Amino acid sequence: MWLAAKKASLKPSSYSPIETAWRLRVEPTWGRWELSEIRHTDVRAWVAKLSGEVGATVTIRTFGVLASILDDAVYDGLIATNPARVARVGLPKKMRGKHGYLTHSEVARLAAASGPHMLLVLTLAYTGIRWGEAVALEVKDLNLRQSRLHIVTNAVEVNGTLHIGSPKSNRARRVPVPTFLMHELAAMVADRSPHALVFPNERGKHMRRTRASSGSRSWFKTALKRADLPPMTLHDLRHTAASLAVQSGAHVKTIQRMLGHTSAAMTLDVYSDLFEDDLDAVSAALDEAAMKSGLGDLFAPPQKPAPPSPRPAVKARPPINSHGIGLT
Repeated sequence: MWLAAKKASLKPSSYSPIETAWRLRVEPTWGRWELSEIRHTDVRAWVAKLSGEVGATVTIRTFGVLASILDDAVYDGLIATNPARVARVGLPKKMRGKHGYLTHSEVARLAAASGPHMLLVLTLAYTGIRWGEAVALEVKDLNLRQSRLHIVTNAVEVNGTLHIGSPKSNRARRVPVPTFLMHELAAMVADRSPHALVFPNERGKHMRRTRASSGSRSWFKTALKRADLPPMTLHDLRHTAASLAVQSGAHVKTIQRMLGHTSAAMTLDVYSDLFEDDLDAVSAALDEAAMKSGLGDLFAPPQKPAPPSPRPAVKARPPINSHGIGLT
């Protein structure tokens, strides 16, 4: 019943890992337990065992499935308290991986090495749209006059099946496109119908994701080698777009809207490393403004006292003889 409710409310890409967690890790352990027999020490021991077998993300997700099911049991009055919520169970900390950022020149090299996928690489690296949003893009979604992409659809592959739906945030958005890139996109789709895909595969259908680690048939992995770039994923081109936008001076709120994040706080959290230099800029700007206002005079260094004037030289007396008469 819990799974059925989740399936009805979640996108396929969000439901799949939850169903997997239940099927592979929750049900085999807890499926035959009576609800009233589960103690928080049992849950804590299970989490500790999981942490030694799988990564932090999978452990946290798997624990969340059990805890959510038990939440429903509490709500239905089957148990008084949730044994997964009443005590700290020692969940592991997720370590955020380092993002891969490319420079403008590296993007150019990668695009040149990508052959027929050149404009796709440039679009991902200069707009920050997700892979699924790019492969679902239709000609009608290109606003040539305003140089914008209208992101309304997302194509996500789940267990080999392609699901076409709304963007990840469930909200459409308009994404700015550099003029040079929009001109090239316009030329590429000039003879296509409004509902044709902008980046179709050889059969005119939606492209499937290619992973840099999927082998020699991956066009992206091949392009990385040709461009002499380190291993990375297609999603790193989204990180690159954020990096290039920050370097251009874009406001964090603008970057949030471009990437489709739910809030600027999320953008700052995900890309906090890109804004480190802003701290130095703020410090320098405040210092300059304070000095111009005269505030710096309050802390002017004290004047050093003038050094004492030198004493006049003493004229040496001439030597005298035994009679007290000076000798010259």
